[in-house]
Amino acid sequence: MKATIWHNPDCGTSRKTLAILQETPGVSVTVIEYKKVPFDRAKLMQLFHDAGLSARDALRTRGSRAEELGLIDCADSDRIIAEMERDAVLVERPFVETEKGVRLCRPQDRVHEIL
Repeated sequence: MKATIWHNPDCGTSRKTLAILQETPGVSVTVIEYKKVPFDRAKLMQLFHDAGLSARDALRTRGSRAEELGLIDCADSDRIIAEMERDAVLVERPFVETEKGVRLCRPQDRVHEIL
């Protein structure tokens, strides 16, 4: 099985999720460090849709500029996604995609749902 993780090596939950993927037999992992390779609008929309989340649900509020940008109570998905494209830290992490679906893996054990 192939798995792609949008990873931030500075994040403990992201590191733990990656470890689960790497330790699972038969899983081939592609790691995308999204702070180095930013998201594009189409990919964000696809990940959110497939995970059953709104842009607001996937907004990282802690440790980001979300409040400063006025996104905490924002209902405008287009605006949230535009800001996420400009600053990938605004995207909650980590997202994992396999042939079985997409999950925002907070907590990291959610990754088992798509393995």
